[in-house]
Amino acid sequence: MIKSLYKTYQHWSETGAVFFFSDPHFDDVDCKIMNPNWISADEQIKIINSMVFKNDYLILLGDIGNEKRLAELRCKNIVLLTGNHDRGCAIYEPYCKEVYDGPLFIADRILISHEPINGLENMCVNIHGHCHNSKWGMFGDMGHVNVAADVAEWKPYSLKDMIVKDKILVNAINYHRFTIDNATENSMKGVLNELN
Repeated sequence: MIKSLYKTYQHWSETGAVFFFSDPHFDDVDCKIMNPNWISADEQIKIINSMVFKNDYLILLGDIGNEKRLAELRCKNIVLLTGNHDRGCAIYEPYCKEVYDGPLFIADRILISHEPINGLENMCVNIHGHCHNSKWGMFGDMGHVNVAADVAEWKPYSLKDMIVKDKILVNAINYHRFTIDNATENSMKGVLNELN
């Protein structure tokens, strides 16, 4: 279990691994215009099924495309955070365990969203999709991890690997601890001033 996840989301890691993937745009023919190397929905599903197993959790960060393709995934623990091309939450509910509309803090230093969120200034790491610009790669900067299908080379990415192997949290300040420490320090200064 990934204990650093907020209690609300810890169940994602109780039965297996937690993977992130975004922007598969299943059966969306316009993707070939954007990227001539865009692979088919069948190929993407084959790759996902080879990496994400039945008891794992697959967190999809939007822009699904043909929602019926979700039924072809081996993993039955699918969580969706809708993207700008998705058509509301209700259409995906038959295929997903959980559906969210908007960004989520899933841990004190991990924010997930469809589109990248700027201005976080090392407050957390933002795992997102939306950007199909491999110029920046998956790790555009230490504050952002882009898991859009084409940028991530069509592979879902493990949260454990991001935290342990890629050390995405190294530069993210724990603002909860910072706030507590700052308040304690200011309180002690007040006590010392009173004693003098």
